Amino acid sequence: MDKFKENSLSTVSVIISTYNKPLWLKKVLWGFQCQTYKDFEVVIADDGSGAETRELLAEMEEKVSYPINHVWQEDDGFQKCRILNKAIQASKTEYIIMTDGDCIPREDFVQVHYINKEPGYFISGGYYMLPMNISKAITLKDIEMQNCFNIQWLKDKGIPKTFKNNKLTARGFISTLFNTFTPTNASWNGHNSSGWKKDILNVNGFDERMQYGGEDREFGERLFNFGVRSKQLRYSAVCVHLDHERGYRTPEAIAKNQVIRKEVRQKKSVWTYYGITK
Repeated sequence: MDKFKENSLSTVSVIISTYNKPLWLKKVLWGFQCQTYKDFEVVIADDGSGAETRELLAEMEEKVSYPINHVWQEDDGFQKCRILNKAIQASKTEYIIMTDGDCIPREDFVQVHYINKEPGYFISGGYYMLPMNISKAITLKDIEMQNCFNIQWLKDKGIPKTFKNNKLTARGFISTLFNTFTPTNASWNGHNSSGWKKDILNVNGFDERMQYGGEDREFGERLFNFGVRSKQLRYSAVCVHLDHERGYRTPEAIAKNQVIRKEVRQKKSVWTYYGITK
């Protein structure tokens, strides 16, 4: 790691969760290399990936201009909440952006989060889901050229014409308009949200009892209960979501998570006893 990376203090921490998807993670890390706002660190929240991911991160550390902190835990099934809590503790800044290792950020992604941050708020961003053929076809050059955010390039690859294309084409006043009038709630989305570290610690981070399905929403609901409000930036803070299978999605996990979320809503809970502080 070079001297600049060691000695500079970043203003933003980007936490990227991953599990055994090095090909996707490489594209995501390259997306962060192309950011217009460059004063950030990356913390990899690694839920038990193998050697291939470690090797990729060692390779990428030499190629990117931002520091990478690899926070790893042993594979114990889907334990995303546990590794996110470890990554939060490892982060070195006051403001945290969270995303996933299958979401390529547009070049203004960090900048949009950074300039819109505000005390007492968290930011809820959006994503544009890509099919598997396009996910595979995107090269590092396409990320550098921002082709994967270019609707014409995507249409040439077979993307249909739908309203959601506005996520990629809306800019300035139009994106503000869509952000204001979108019917989707400004919830905490694990693939694209940001907030103040002190607010995250005040609700004790993520509930580690939760498996796949709604764990991000539950965390956001506790932030709401604590008095933190949300900003909707679905059409401004943009990433493209690469396709993947969801083998860890089970009816049992979904049902268990729904019980926890219902209790949080009924009791207006702020704190989880299964979070960062045990």
